[in-house]
Amino acid sequence: MRKQLSGTAAARGCALGRARMRLPHRLDIEATEIAASDIDAEIARFHAAVDTVRTEMRSLRDRLQGALTPELGEVVELHALLLDDPELLSGIDTLIRTGPYSADYALRLQRNRITAVFEAMDDAYLRSRIDDIDHIIERLHAALHSRKTLLPGVSGDILVTDSVAPAELAQLQAQGVVGVVTAGGSPLSHSTIMARSLHLPLVVGANQALLKAKDGDVLLMDGSSGLLILEPDAGDLRDHHERVAQSRQERRQLNRLRREPSRTLDGIDIKLWANAETRDDASEAHTLGAAGIGLFRSEFLFLGRSDLPDEETQFRAYRDVVLAMTGRTVTIRTLDLGADKADRSGLVVRQEANPALGLRGVRLSLTHAGLLRTQLRAIVRASGYGPVRVLVPMVSGLEEVRTVRAMLEASIAELRAEGREIAPKLPLGAMIEVPSAALALPTFIGLTDFLAIGSNDLVQYLLAADRTNEALDSLFTPLHPAVLRVLHEVIKAANRRGIPLTLCGEIAAEPTLVPLLLALGLSELSMHPSHLLEVRQAIRGCNLAGLRAAAPALLRARNRAGIERWVAAHRVQPD
Repeated sequence: MRKQLSGTAAARGCALGRARMRLPHRLDIEATEIAASDIDAEIARFHAAVDTVRTEMRSLRDRLQGALTPELGEVVELHALLLDDPELLSGIDTLIRTGPYSADYALRLQRNRITAVFEAMDDAYLRSRIDDIDHIIERLHAALHSRKTLLPGVSGDILVTDSVAPAELAQLQAQGVVGVVTAGGSPLSHSTIMARSLHLPLVVGANQALLKAKDGDVLLMDGSSGLLILEPDAGDLRDHHERVAQSRQERRQLNRLRREPSRTLDGIDIKLWANAETRDDASEAHTLGAAGIGLFRSEFLFLGRSDLPDEETQFRAYRDVVLAMTGRTVTIRTLDLGADKADRSGLVVRQEANPALGLRGVRLSLTHAGLLRTQLRAIVRASGYGPVRVLVPMVSGLEEVRTVRAMLEASIAELRAEGREIAPKLPLGAMIEVPSAALALPTFIGLTDFLAIGSNDLVQYLLAADRTNEALDSLFTPLHPAVLRVLHEVIKAANRRGIPLTLCGEIAAEPTLVPLLLALGLSELSMHPSHLLEVRQAIRGCNLAGLRAAAPALLRARNRAGIERWVAAHRVQPD
């Protein structure tokens, strides 16, 4: 019988398939004691499972490296790091010995102990790490019993589950799964970002789907609207096939835009940059006609290793990306690590009460001046192979910019004295992602050659809303009057001084928000390469003069609803 359900649209696309149910994970294992003579063998069995999962995670990282968003790389790396956490491993060893318990029951007890600590924390970000712990615990439990973590994939399945890890999505798609529906989740989560990069339809917040769907039911899902239909009728199927045909036509049209300009209807060119963290990303950006790399994340060189990359290692990585862009500018962001990201080197502070407000970004780099000096030298050397810009993250005010500029100029002088071939000029930019930087911009804008807005963090800090906290979904939004006004003021300040300004982050990759961003005065956007064509198409449907004329009405909006009405009224009709 036909049933219509709904959830929250997360990743666009429609899918038709058989529902594959995965019920909420419960590690409900009865207390099981073992004989004293079996303790050593049980510990060995547990550590063999750890080794198996380590191998799985290493293989996963290798397969995904450079192919997907940096957010996923950090999550996968965090999961790998948990396997080396002494709190997790030694605690289980102790439980096996003192119980003496089976490895399965020790795993359950240790999971409950650790999550109880996290649940008691005030910091929402740290509480959200419980999901990461559960994903690793599930992998370990599966390895103990030599079974696969995921259900066997069947081509044409739509997975219906309580939650899904970002790393799982790539595996599911490779197995032929055509869509995912979750009871929990957020349209701003890492899993959502991953699904969008994979072009895998995703609907989140569909609580009723777990209750009403059964294994084998035919399910129709629309990731653009959040609509779910169990056992669709003839009319539903006809509508679905029409949407699929339309989607294919749109994809063909998008592919024709690879070499077309990012130009508005009234003839104004908008510069589209690509975010990247590997040479593969740069190659994709080049193929899709990006103006250059607007944000090269250098963290990938530091993650997953117990030592720090030396100057030569960094130089070669930066040089290769510069060469891959064949003369187009590469913007290299200096290290943006903090306690919220996976790091094996011991560089970051592990026990910060609030990592988002802690020692991260330029603060961490300036605390380790030798580290920053090494990175700057490597970047300057890479400039001998093509145009390079240096971008400083998490700037909060004048002194940080002044200090980094002095260090950059010193590195340039040193390398010229050494006879190195370097660019005549290396532009220095600051990321505006901390509210104090936006407010204090007039005090240091003269020390910068360009600016970049980090919209993800700027929205989070302005609204005091953690974007990983599902309970704050309705609050965390760029469509807030305060966010728009801060963006507008930063854009005005940059335009007055003739300073190039790029907006990075998720909102730059959302085609429906292109008219809003252009209306506010932006003319440069940077995004993951997978979104370039859709955003280019949106730009080509915009009349810039009309949008700028409508900007005052946008800025007068008093709430999210008013801004959403403006966005709906200026929705782009693709060319």
